[in-house]
Amino acid sequence: MTTAPDPVPGTSPADPASGAAPGTAAPDPASGTAAPIRVLLADDQRLVRSAFAMLVSSARDMDVVGQAGTGREAVELARTARADLVVMDIRMPDLDGIEATRRIAADEDLAGVRVLVLTTYDTDEHIVEALRAGASGFLVKDTRPAELLDAIRTVAAGESLLSPGPTARLIARVLRLPDAPPPGAPAPAALAALSERERQVLALVARGLNNAEAAQTLGLSPLTTKTHVSRIMGKLGARDRAQLVIAAYESGLVTPSRS
Repeated sequence: MTTAPDPVPGTSPADPASGAAPGTAAPDPASGTAAPIRVLLADDQRLVRSAFAMLVSSARDMDVVGQAGTGREAVELARTARADLVVMDIRMPDLDGIEATRRIAADEDLAGVRVLVLTTYDTDEHIVEALRAGASGFLVKDTRPAELLDAIRTVAAGESLLSPGPTARLIARVLRLPDAPPPGAPAPAALAALSERERQVLALVARGLNNAEAAQTLGLSPLTTKTHVSRIMGKLGARDRAQLVIAAYESGLVTPSRS
């Protein structure tokens, strides 16, 4: 049974006549500045949702436009509330956060909507699947409030965000998969379309370097590196940098230390 979304104090329903597409920060007619980030909160625990709502609403550049207690509600509200970003818990009833993320990412009408996944520390076994499904990043639930707000801003701006602790465990988990390629194995077909330079850029992205850092390492301009990253995403069909990281490790292009 689907429950009605929780009302959010201090917010009002989205105006269908506003003309702003999901994921797009429309200019504020009064100030000429970007409109607040429209955030949808999805978690099966009402108390957690309420706490997150208070935190997000305290930020002047964000608005909470809805709260969902199930994955199915999250998908529906992503459309009707015209959200820019969904803060998504993985473990939810009716439809889990992974499938909800997959449906949002696959919906052309929601192409601009980003998903930031929250996971419990050391216990969640589905981070890889969430990123494959289209999540732009993830954080652990015990992160500091300021870090969550910064993460929302980062992901809403089109960047990916991977919490360092879980990322290390994610990489270790990928390396333990039965079908993970051994070190030195031939590059899979997915990487065959990449040039040698693009593979170098992808490897640096997978190791956590931003465009400026990768450019300095390779002796390129940041603009050239950004162009390479965009082309790599196109060739691999990746939604964002988070999926590039997964592709690099699963293909065997990058093999981190097992220590």
